[in-house]
Amino acid sequence: MRIGVDVMGGDHAPQEITTGCLEALDKLPEGDVLVLAGPEDVVAEQLRAGGVESDPRIEILHTPEVIGMDESPVEAVRSKRASSIVELAQLSSPKAADDQRLDAWISAGNTGACVTAASMYMRRLPGVLRPGIVVTIPTFSGTIVLVDVGANIEPKPHHLAQYGVMGAIYAQGVLDIENPRVALMNVGGEEQKGTADMKQARDLLRATPSIDFQGYIEGRGVFDGGADVVVTDGVVGNVMLKLAEGLSSNITKALVHEVITTDPDLGSRIKPVVEKLYAKYDWHEYGGAPLMGANGYCLISHGSSKARTIKNAILRARSFVKVDLNAKLVERLRAQEEITA
Repeated sequence: MRIGVDVMGGDHAPQEITTGCLEALDKLPEGDVLVLAGPEDVVAEQLRAGGVESDPRIEILHTPEVIGMDESPVEAVRSKRASSIVELAQLSSPKAADDQRLDAWISAGNTGACVTAASMYMRRLPGVLRPGIVVTIPTFSGTIVLVDVGANIEPKPHHLAQYGVMGAIYAQGVLDIENPRVALMNVGGEEQKGTADMKQARDLLRATPSIDFQGYIEGRGVFDGGADVVVTDGVVGNVMLKLAEGLSSNITKALVHEVITTDPDLGSRIKPVVEKLYAKYDWHEYGGAPLMGANGYCLISHGSSKARTIKNAILRARSFVKVDLNAKLVERLRAQEEITA
């Protein structure tokens, strides 16, 4: 398997990204190759710093241009054809040469640029209306799937309905949930609440035979186990994701502070428990989120990704390719079209 990594993407690039790639090598099977994209001299220097002069499992893809986090996605993708994001998307395209094609690629860089490049060069899978970013969020009631978290900030009702199908396939294929419950994020659970578009999306989801639609769900219901898959637009999903990340981190810090301040001995005893709890809810463990619906596998990692984030993203990308999520999505959409025809 060939997996591409954007060495220049993210707040801690290139050092943390390269370190994560080197850490992943020990976990990958024989024959897998990591293609590291970035300016050749920068990537080579980072590899040497990590103790690697040459390795048959590592290829350097020279991409002299870099798309910044604050650049306009569409303009940057069109003007910087020699950037790591654009080159990786091109090599993941069905049009790429067989000996160069990537099975998956990963970036912690500009999310909008990743979505734009994937849409422009990889295109969409048959039947997909608009790709969506899918993330998993651990809760006390179990892991949930949230879609979309940033790819589509102004979705149409039919986009949201299709996100329900995407999320259900992800929950089945990756989380092994046999019949995932799907819900639509809204300001309340009552039928009369929400905009006209929200109500239309609800009706479309309810009429989708391949999913177990539960109706609306409120923000607090997400963490109470009210659904396995939560559908929302890219703005709400992204805000919710980052709010959950910040809240869990600060609650953990506050808990440790209060315990140590109140009883230092108890603090030392409870520390392993807190560390285990933090690891369970730590977004670094999940690596990256797939852009489902793209004709290929693109994983988008957090801009603050560290080495272990990238390592986990590489391993997760490999698992997505292995279970062939895209084939399952196309099959489900095709069957749905036949039912409604």
